[in-house]
Amino acid sequence: MRKLYSALKYVCIACLAISLIALVAVVAYVLINGIGNLSFNLVFGEYKPDAPTLLPALVGTLELVAIAAIIAVPIGIASAIFLVEYTNNKGKFVKIVGIATETLAGIPSIVYGLFGYLIFVVAFGWGYSLLGGAITLAIMILPTIVRSTQESLLSVQGGLREGAYALGTSKVRTIFKIVLPSAAGGIVTAIILAIGRVVSESAVLILTIGMVVNKVPETLMAPGTSLALDIYYFANHGRPDEAAATAVVLLILVMLLNLLAGWIGNLIKKSTYGDAK
Repeated sequence: MRKLYSALKYVCIACLAISLIALVAVVAYVLINGIGNLSFNLVFGEYKPDAPTLLPALVGTLELVAIAAIIAVPIGIASAIFLVEYTNNKGKFVKIVGIATETLAGIPSIVYGLFGYLIFVVAFGWGYSLLGGAITLAIMILPTIVRSTQESLLSVQGGLREGAYALGTSKVRTIFKIVLPSAAGGIVTAIILAIGRVVSESAVLILTIGMVVNKVPETLMAPGTSLALDIYYFANHGRPDEAAATAVVLLILVMLLNLLAGWIGNLIKKSTYGDAK
């Protein structure tokens, strides 16, 4: 039995090493091939046919992330709170919601893109627009946020809730002052995963926001582009250097957004516990 445990230990270490090597290889490849092609004009310059810029894609990506997060994060967290705290995660309704969220989380993104195209572009008559793309992305990431937040809330020890109730604390105050701060780590992780999916998505956006790479969108109802779409565009129009540089910018943006989400989560957790004291 000990030999089996030792063998499993080494298998786990080998799997971890393979994962780290793959991650380092991808990041190194992107940096080596793209960082030398970065320039101020490429990122923030004015678009010209012979000198493209990433500014429209950068603005479009940030707007998509902001709108999708504003819509999906509150709804997802509130839904998880209701399922865990007010239904005790039991009953047919909870099972139906669980099956639905798991099913929706596994649907390919192109299906969400087709849904967004038929609803927002065609049925609502919006045409290609950042708002339609952002709402579609919010619908796409909502199941992930609900399920991850639900699991985080379930991991909070029941004794914390019982202790708060014993001291006369209301249910709402217990949720916001005790339960949510205790589950903040898992909730932030869910948000980071959702943001990463929004930033890297391309299939949904091709069908909902178009691919206008030559100007910054003036309104949310205008078509636009994103960094992921720009990589696709440059790679298919004979500009491999610009595609590699765009990948570097996308990688840096994802890292910054992850750090920002983690910092906000820690700040909320510290401030909430401070209020509780």
